[in-house]
Amino acid sequence: MRVELREGGDPIDVQVSDRVGTALRNSGLVNATPALNDGWWTVGAANRVGVARVAGVELWIQPKLPIRRLFFLLGYANDHRVWRDDDLDLVEDHDLLSAIATAFARQADKATQQGLLQGYRTVEEASPVLKGRLRNTDQLTRRFGLAIPLEIRYDDYGVDIPENQLLRGAAERLLKLPHIDATTRRSLLRVVRTLADVTSVPRGDQLPLWRPSRLNARYQIALRLAELVLRGSSVEQEHGSVQVNGFMLDMAKVFESFLAEALGVALAQRGGRCKPQDRWHLDEAETVLMKPDLVWYHTGSVSPTAVIDAKYKAEKPSGYPNADLYQMLAYCTVSGLRHGHLVYAKGNEPEAQHQVVGTAVEISQHALDLDTTPEALLQQVEELAVRITKTAL
Repeated sequence: MRVELREGGDPIDVQVSDRVGTALRNSGLVNATPALNDGWWTVGAANRVGVARVAGVELWIQPKLPIRRLFFLLGYANDHRVWRDDDLDLVEDHDLLSAIATAFARQADKATQQGLLQGYRTVEEASPVLKGRLRNTDQLTRRFGLAIPLEIRYDDYGVDIPENQLLRGAAERLLKLPHIDATTRRSLLRVVRTLADVTSVPRGDQLPLWRPSRLNARYQIALRLAELVLRGSSVEQEHGSVQVNGFMLDMAKVFESFLAEALGVALAQRGGRCKPQDRWHLDEAETVLMKPDLVWYHTGSVSPTAVIDAKYKAEKPSGYPNADLYQMLAYCTVSGLRHGHLVYAKGNEPEAQHQVVGTAVEISQHALDLDTTPEALLQQVEELAVRITKTAL
């Protein structure tokens, strides 16, 4: 059974068993509630977009943003220097999964056609002969004084390095997803064959770490796309006993990552540094952790200069319709700031000013129009940085 939804669109009624409806609700990928008629459930899009299979139901959730706009947010959030539209050769009428699969296949194929990147990796293993260095602690605790095997550590030069592991892992993950077209599937199979001597990325494991450098420059676009694929397909691990498989993006996290990168750069250009997910505590005993999305520390200041929270759309848990405002008030109270900033995607919440009764705290709601050109969006971020600077300095 296939259920097609659109982010921000109206929910639909689908005829499924209570077992399947409950699985859809527990997946966290959609909003699902029993309908008035028995045997029917009302299913609507949440913050996730992409494709996933849940309890035999194939969910297709289209983003409300055009594919090119969404890819700009994704690319900028990863590293604002990495890719442009013409790098990816996107086709606008592709669905999200097809667009990502095609873009990755092209970039991975292009990166590996010139030969596989090689480098050193640290290997720890048991061996009958000494190679590299002996791991003395492991030798004593694991071998209890036996002479062999030896617990050793050495550097091995070859193709089995994080960069190649990410490419193979992403290609294999995409090949398991539904409705990848034949041309893209052939490209992905070619990438896997080329990387046959490389270890794949096990499901659920932390992604291999790599650092951009001159040596891996030709891999970098493919690597950013590979990380996107592997993180987006990790929905399988997120929901306990509910069987979920697919590729989903959390738009709230995409928006948060974009804003932290773009606004962080704009504010840092005005002096000082920005810290995403700064760690604060609400109470003196430091038992209640708070992590604002972005905190700006102006040059020479050890105290926060401005605090900003990205809200793709307003959080309205039952009984707390203004939860975002309460959260920002807590940030301002703890930091001693008189001004806090909430940034929404335009269309989800209006721009507004809130003067908190009995205090000097003012909370500003801003809105960014994401459905515009990259240049226009970055100009909005620049104007936002100007407004924040005026209230902070």
